[in-house]
Amino acid sequence: MGKVIASATVSLDGFIADESDQVGPLFDWYNNGNVPFNGGDPERVFHVSAASAAYMEKTWSRIGTAVIGRRLFDITNGWNGRPAAGDAVFVVTHQPPTDWPFPDAPFTFVTAGLARAIAQAKTAAGDKDVSLTGGDLLGQALAAGLVDELQVNLVPVVFGKGIRFFGAYDGPPALLGNPEIVQGDRVTHLRYDVRR
Repeated sequence: MGKVIASATVSLDGFIADESDQVGPLFDWYNNGNVPFNGGDPERVFHVSAASAAYMEKTWSRIGTAVIGRRLFDITNGWNGRPAAGDAVFVVTHQPPTDWPFPDAPFTFVTAGLARAIAQAKTAAGDKDVSLTGGDLLGQALAAGLVDELQVNLVPVVFGKGIRFFGAYDGPPALLGNPEIVQGDRVTHLRYDVRR
């Protein structure tokens, strides 16, 4: 079985978006290079540096499914029914949408909580990894011991305030292994194993 990997692009001070859910310059690195990269959606092609493309190919090719929260689902409109990476998305929500225009898309709305969504995503992913979004879901999953790896795309910008990568984390200190580091253009890719 694969790993549960929390991944996000993060400001130097630990934010994944500003207070209005805007990413500002955080995603500039997705289009500042000359190497095309497609994570699975043919209409979503990035142009990144060679180092970032190699890193993304290695990490994104392992993703089988994703777990996201209802907030991200609503902000992106579920990427119009196409998973950003992997083959299926599990959305943690209190109430599934009743009017989403993509009923046949590979999205499952899980009302039984985060642990159940991760369990369903792991089963569906088989030997591939489960991608977990940052924010409050990550904080809850890390506190519950459900995260195996962190992937941080660190961008040289300071937000000061906004949506935190770890949300309102209130668990015990989470010890990580030494980072694997890949230097891209205007982004540093960091990969950490979560120690148990």
